[in-house]
Formats: sequence, C-alpha cells, structure tokens
Amino acid sequence: MQIAVGKELTSTSKDVVVLSPTGTGKTLAYMLPLQEQLDRDDINVQMLVIVPGRELALQSHEVLQSLKCGLRSMACYGGRATMDEHRKMREVNPQVVFATPGRLLDHLEKGNILCDSVQVIVIDEFDKCLEMGFAREMSAILGFVDDNCRRVLLSATDMDDIPRFVNMGRTTKLNFIPENEQTNDRVESFLVRSQEKDKLGALALLLSDIGAGTVIGQASSLRERAGGEASIVFLNYRDSIERTSEYLKANGFCHVVFHGGLDQKQREQALHQFSNGSVQIMVCTDLAARGLDIPKIGNIIHYHLPLSQQEYIHRVGRTARWDASGRTFFLLGPEEKMPEFVELEPEEYLVQSEVAKPVLPQMVTLYIGKGKKDKISKGDIVGFLCKIGGLKSAEIGRIDVYDRYCYAAINRKSLRAVLKNTAGAKIKGMKTVVEEIR
Repeated sequence: MQIAVGKELTSTSKDVVVLSPTGTGKTLAYMLPLQEQLDRDDINVQMLVIVPGRELALQSHEVLQSLKCGLRSMACYGGRATMDEHRKMREVNPQVVFATPGRLLDHLEKGNILCDSVQVIVIDEFDKCLEMGFAREMSAILGFVDDNCRRVLLSATDMDDIPRFVNMGRTTKLNFIPENEQTNDRVESFLVRSQEKDKLGALALLLSDIGAGTVIGQASSLRERAGGEASIVFLNYRDSIERTSEYLKANGFCHVVFHGGLDQKQREQALHQFSNGSVQIMVCTDLAARGLDIPKIGNIIHYHLPLSQQEYIHRVGRTARWDASGRTFFLLGPEEKMPEFVELEPEEYLVQSEVAKPVLPQMVTLYIGKGKKDKISKGDIVGFLCKIGGLKSAEIGRIDVYDRYCYAAINRKSLRAVLKNTAGAKIKGMKTVVEEIR
C-alpha cells in the first residue's frame, strides 16, 4: 500500500483518495512522499493536515518529527487557548500543521495561518471527520486554499461520493480495502457468554483469564499467548464506563478510562499509561476506535455490542496491526445475540470459574514537572532518574517530553525508592515535582 501511494504522490500531481483499513500505515504512506516535496528554506506553512481528533494530531506531528527530515511542524487542537497556540506558532514557524477542523478554521479566520504557500491539504480519516459533523468547518477551510492546491484524502471506509465542497480535480482513487472482509485473517474471534444480565462478573473473569498473568485450572494455547497483553474494553455509554471502572478498581484490575467527557489532561495521561505499558486495560467508548496508534494491543472486548458494522470494523482494527495477531471477544448476556453484520462465527470461549488475583503491570508512569521550555530533553530525564533516582537505564521505559512537563515509564518495583530519592531534588539546577500518575 505504502509503495503504491508513494508512487502516485511523487509521479503525478493529481488529487488522491486512499482507502485502506486501519493499522495499515496510512500516515507514513502520505507523509513520506509529501514531505520530500516541501521547501525547507520556506518558513511559511506549506502543508495542512486535517484530522478528526487531538490524539491523531499529536501522533501525526510526532511521526513527522521522528523522521528527522528537517521540517518544522505543530499540532493544533481545541481545549486550550487559541492565543497560546498562536504564540507558539510564531516561535516554531511550522511548515506543516496538523489540526482539528474547528481549531484550524479559527486560526485561518484570525489570520494566524496564511495559505499563500500551502501546496497540499491532507484530510486524514475523512470519513470520520464527516461522521463527527465537521463538514461545515472543512468546507470553510478549503475556501482559504487555492483551487490548484493538491488534495489528499485518506479513509478507512469507502465513500460513494465525495462532497462537492472538497473541490477535487483530476483524481486517482487507490482502494486497498479487501472485498467482503471485515477483519484480517490474523484476528481470532471468540464468544463469551454471561449467565447474568449484568456482565461485570463475566468481564472480570475474562480479563483475569487473558490478562492477569495467572491461569487457574487447565491452560490453553490462547491463555498462554494472551497473558499480560494489552486489552481494550469497548462500551457504548460514558455512565457505563464509570460503573465498569469502579467495579474493576474494586477487584484490583489496573486500568484507565477514555471517553469524550474527560478533559484533555485526563485523556492524555490515560493514553500515556496505556501506550507505555504501565496499564494494560483501557475501558472506553468508540472515541478510541480510531485515531489512536497504539501497537501491541492483543485483545478487543465488546462489553457492549457495536451499534454498526463500521464501529465493529474500527474497533477490531485496533488489534493485529501491521503483521501482528490479535483476538476479539463478544461478551453476550442471556438475551443478547450476535449482530447480523458480523460475518464471522466466533468460537465459544469458556472462562475460568473464579477470578485470579490481577498482576500489576511491570511499569508505572511518573509525572516530572519540567519540559522543553525548561531546556529538558529525554537524555536529561534518563540522567536524572539514574543519578538521582537510583535507576539503571534498563529500568526506564518510554519517555515523552512536553513544553512544561514529562512522562516517564519506570520499573514498578523501584517506584518507592525513586520517589524518595527525587523528593525535593533538582534537575539541571531546577527543583521539580516527581509524582506517580494513578
């Protein structure tokens, strides 16, 4: 897929529509060829990338920066003051902007972003942008760019008609969505029956079976493969998520929640804990079904059944990414039946009769109250945690550095000693806060 998209974007000047399932690398497919066509010496914005949510904006920005291609970029999204973003924009002078529709339109209308040098506009997850009701904002944004500006649309589902406001010119459509295939053949499908209408007990048994790292009774190849892997539990309602979270917490399951009712800081922390391995269970709405690039998710659990075929496809697309394998579990109550749009017949899966004591993940996440604005780098964090915290480099996992703070994953066994050693300590001559994220 990436080779074909790259060839089309580099050998022609046509507008391009790319249709490909989730987890197939669409971000790199457009980013690698397009970044080569931008002028490093031009300080103006040359590429706009519209995305449906802040998480995808941040992830895409981080992917471009990881390429170390010499381009400056910035992620723009709601939930923080536009003025603060504009102030940072004047410092960065981004050549590529990744932004949610409403925030990008706000910057364009205020004149914070000028489109005189914009060569290409990319709409990633175009179908989701439409589903979320961003048609008006996208139409207004496209009114700011020149008609000759190249359009690149990416989607995980096919579209019968592209709305006229996109104003596509000569277009190439690259379709990599397999016909009549809802999930790839690396995803195993299982059915778990709950004897009670309230399925929380069955959920705990299932999570214990596949994720606690402890097996009661007869082992199976599935349990051996699944033990300790990350699991996403999908529910359809926020209130149900909070109720489920309280139950799991009371039963000792280390987990995070993720839904639209959380503020951005809470969502950000949940994603960091889940992606760096310090939490192995995420309980969420379909907000997490798309736009998140978290590798090594082994299990997708449908506590509430998906309401549509598209939701089902996107949920399952969180696992078996790239060449990995995965599993999806349907948790059915006494009166529930499998949705008709699910074409595969799942295999019956019998959970154990009792919940094993959950095993805490090996890693835990620290919050460190200094960041890029304080001239702090990842190397500084490693040095601080080793010299002051007493850790070995092998005990430190993923580190993410932001403007005013950092997140660092460390070995859970060393947590108390690290917190004690770093209490009141200085990093590069500055006192800082070091706390566990719970």
